[in-house]
Amino acid sequence: MDQDMVVRARVQLLSANRRVVRGTEGLRIYRLLTRVEPEVYGSKLAYVLVEASMSALVRELPEQRLALLDEAVAVASALGAAHPYRDKVLARARAARREVTGQAMAAGRGTPSQEGGGH
Repeated sequence: MDQDMVVRARVQLLSANRRVVRGTEGLRIYRLLTRVEPEVYGSKLAYVLVEASMSALVRELPEQRLALLDEAVAVASALGAAHPYRDKVLARARAARREVTGQAMAAGRGTPSQEGGGH
């Protein structure tokens, strides 16, 4: 892993002066930092992934929404059982995924991929 990228991502977090960096910037930062320190940044990545799945950019793209939510479920599932936000972000990701799956089924788009709950 490129340590310069990691340092830049950490500086961006510090300079953002926000509790959670959202949007594409947050996705980029938290995806990178979660690879380095999953227990520190994983819950924020899962949170931002769920938020991204509800954005206007992907609202009408169920496959992309499911991909973001599958990633959120996987990231949240990988957190240690003692992580203080694990259950909350995992439940939120699974609920959002069920909602998108239900919408796809109601719209007659066929059977989406299996729910990513058993990671």
